[in-house]
Amino acid sequence: MSDREKPSANGHATLAEFKAFLAEHGDIDYLDAVFVDMCGTVRGKRFPIEEAERVFTSGVQMPKSLYFFDVTGVNEDVLGMGFSDGDPDGQARPISGSIVPVPWASMKQAQVLMTMEDDDGSPLLLEPRVVLANVAKKLAEIGLSTVTACEFEFYVLDRERDRKGLPQAPINPATGLRETANEVYGITELDGFMALLKDIDEASAKQGVPASGATAEYAPGQYEINLNHENDVLLAGDHAVMLRHLIGAITRKHNFVASFMAKPFANQTGNGLHVHCSVLDEQGNNIFDDGSDEGSVKLRHAIGGLQATLGDAMAFFAPNLNSYRRFGPNLFVPVNRAWGYNNRSVAFRVPAGSTESRRIEHRVSGADANPYLVLAAILAGIHYGIVNEIDPGEPAEGNACDVMDEGIPFYLPSALKRLRNSTILREYLGGHYIDVYAETKLLEFEKFQRTISPLEYDWYL
Repeated sequence: MSDREKPSANGHATLAEFKAFLAEHGDIDYLDAVFVDMCGTVRGKRFPIEEAERVFTSGVQMPKSLYFFDVTGVNEDVLGMGFSDGDPDGQARPISGSIVPVPWASMKQAQVLMTMEDDDGSPLLLEPRVVLANVAKKLAEIGLSTVTACEFEFYVLDRERDRKGLPQAPINPATGLRETANEVYGITELDGFMALLKDIDEASAKQGVPASGATAEYAPGQYEINLNHENDVLLAGDHAVMLRHLIGAITRKHNFVASFMAKPFANQTGNGLHVHCSVLDEQGNNIFDDGSDEGSVKLRHAIGGLQATLGDAMAFFAPNLNSYRRFGPNLFVPVNRAWGYNNRSVAFRVPAGSTESRRIEHRVSGADANPYLVLAAILAGIHYGIVNEIDPGEPAEGNACDVMDEGIPFYLPSALKRLRNSTILREYLGGHYIDVYAETKLLEFEKFQRTISPLEYDWYL
């Protein structure tokens, strides 16, 4: 078993674990203590090796507000937290099993994922990873756990924008020509970028992130990389965050830009974050599998819960103004609550395959979303549906993404208002966290609105 599968009694990495890492990997120059904020951005503090041991003995003091920075990295004094309360620190400690090398660094570096405590020593409820842990506990209370995996779509872009300041597809290193083809699953589209993709594979392996092979997607320079299924949902969230982080870092080393923006091109397909999820009982049996091709009644109930909570959770699945540009009819992007078997036009797909692996593919989220919060909202919907035995209706056949559901908020301010008023998600994710998240993203939206776009000058000047 790996260290990641054998945490210490309190879940914190010890000095002995750090020394064992050094014995295996050799001495390092720096240690990065990293945190994941509300937007899914990896932040942190870098320690020279002479100071690294104290991360594992006394921990690290960091401001609690880093967990509710907006997408620009700013704390807008959300609900009186920040300027008003003096921006207090919290005590952060390293997570056992999360010490890994940083293979793309110019120096010899390692990183460790941190978690923060509140003033009373309890987990800080503002931390997205803790929000997910608390939802997972609700499933555990009824004897259930999940097996989950995330899939990321992203663009590899030229580092230089065009004359209008717009992003552009990359120049293929093998041909010297700019990418133009929409060859989904094409092999030749992979060939010119194999050095980049190989480095992503190798960095993933060195960091213990179980990424599988890459596929070319529906637009020039667009790719998808999947993660293997994981029976620890917190670890699945860790893998998703770190995969996105390392893809960005490796792509920069190859002189490109990796974009997880939900819709970077108006006339090209967007980037999704698809989540596969099955549910196990205490004996390890998949409760979605009853031996039939249709799956169990609990599978239907789980889908019913996801339908019931979809509108409330849209602000997590689509967290930015741009996120909503990804949704539109006939784009193989969910625009309603439809579910179905082996059908990519629905929001909640039951993939083909063996009955033992019966699962739900949740296809709503954009690649710009925070994986911890996406997983938390999905688990909340599944729990709600199973406990309340919600019927999802009949499965859709054929094209189910041609009609937009007016009951789903496809605009960020509307989604934030819906989230703030959600009695269901408040029960699962915590009312205070819902308020902090909604206020942070609303202030971010208002800050965006204060900037006059070039199109406004073109139209109204």
